[in-house]
Amino acid sequence: MKTKIVATLGPASSSKELIREMVKAGTDVFRINFSHGSYEQHAQNIESIHCVNKELKTHIPVLADLQGPKIRIGQVKNNRIFLTKGNEIDITTEELTGDEKKISINYESFAKDVNPGEDVLLDDGKMLLKVLSTDKVNLVKARIEQGGVLSSKKGVNLPNTSLSLPSLTEKDLKDVEFIVNQRVQWIGLSFVRSATDLIELRHRIAQYHVNQKPWIMAKIEKPEALDDIDNIIKEADGLMVARGDLGVEIPLQQVPLIQKQLIKKCLQESKPIIVATQMMEGMMTNIRPTRAEVNDVANSVMDGADALMLSGETSVGEYPVQVVETMQKIISHVESFEDIYYKHNIPRHREERFISDSILYAACEMAHQVQAKAIAAMTHSGYSAIKVSSQRPKASIYVFTNNHGLLSTLNLVWGVKGFYYDKFISTDHTIEDIKYRLCKEGHVAEGDLIINIASTPIEEQGQTNMLKLGRVC
Repeated sequence: MKTKIVATLGPASSSKELIREMVKAGTDVFRINFSHGSYEQHAQNIESIHCVNKELKTHIPVLADLQGPKIRIGQVKNNRIFLTKGNEIDITTEELTGDEKKISINYESFAKDVNPGEDVLLDDGKMLLKVLSTDKVNLVKARIEQGGVLSSKKGVNLPNTSLSLPSLTEKDLKDVEFIVNQRVQWIGLSFVRSATDLIELRHRIAQYHVNQKPWIMAKIEKPEALDDIDNIIKEADGLMVARGDLGVEIPLQQVPLIQKQLIKKCLQESKPIIVATQMMEGMMTNIRPTRAEVNDVANSVMDGADALMLSGETSVGEYPVQVVETMQKIISHVESFEDIYYKHNIPRHREERFISDSILYAACEMAHQVQAKAIAAMTHSGYSAIKVSSQRPKASIYVFTNNHGLLSTLNLVWGVKGFYYDKFISTDHTIEDIKYRLCKEGHVAEGDLIINIASTPIEEQGQTNMLKLGRVC
């Protein structure tokens, strides 16, 4: 299976036994949501993943997902109030227990930022308020355009408002310090608005002296991010199409095309991309997905996503193992469709790494022409692996590196399977050694064609400058 599965850990899946079963079922990445849980729980989950990796000889990475500047209402009376369409309601930044006439919000600059006529969406857009007036201090008056039952701590979206919130909250900064000291491979930055947000997070991470710094996944869930998307892709190590908040912040009908456009851009720029939110939501309480969910998963695979993410389905759902198994079956079947392979991203002449990019491109083109079984790449930074993956070859991608941490990081990337390798005697010796190992472990068989890409002299671990086609014998 080439498309990877990201599973979110939570109360339904936090035991070591369930983590092991989810890996066996097909999980490639575990997401830990820092909107919930304690550091003690997170550390225990991360340690369980490390133990399972050691036991099963896998390289499952952790994606630590920062909460970001999530706006929520406060407590409401009896944890349940009803907002009636047509009524007016006050929203204050002062802490109080809300009722049908007045509710609180945790965003201190709310009254300063909003303007009359702007929308306030509650509980993932289930309820809609229209701003009537604001005192620009702490009180906003609004009319209920779409009512419903509202419980405590529900999320708030402000699709028309320019927010003055920082991209990293005080909680996020504490979480970043915890994350970088926990051997975590990926860190998700929520509510990215511009490339500057990513630069700030990278600067924060650089302050910590750890051997393996996490790669940054930019979560696209704000309309402002779409305006700066090319710069965001350039600064990020990967993207996530977070369709939940994105589908509330922009018109719903725009989300499918934006998903396809973002996947296409990431393929062109060789950046891994995750499609997330409600992929198999029906399996939170049912043993089978809906037909629409099966189509959603299949279409995301055909679009070329690197990974598909399960959220509540595995964190709080009733069937965390079965939902992974079901998604794996859908992915495997769709990957038998020939048209999903070979994207033909031709290298650009003016690129800094034009020579190595051209060799990596040629390796994938050759693999297609001769129907090679595998492409084996040597890498220290992960660049070659991601570049080859972005071409979406049908040949298996095997990556060999002496960088232990990189093996787990790359496990999120489409089609990549990593191996630890630290012998650098000569290029010819390394190529033969890699062939022997792949054959011995059953990844290739005698007579298969295999393409090796590496740098020479190999001991310098420089940029890729060599390609060799050979037969396993």
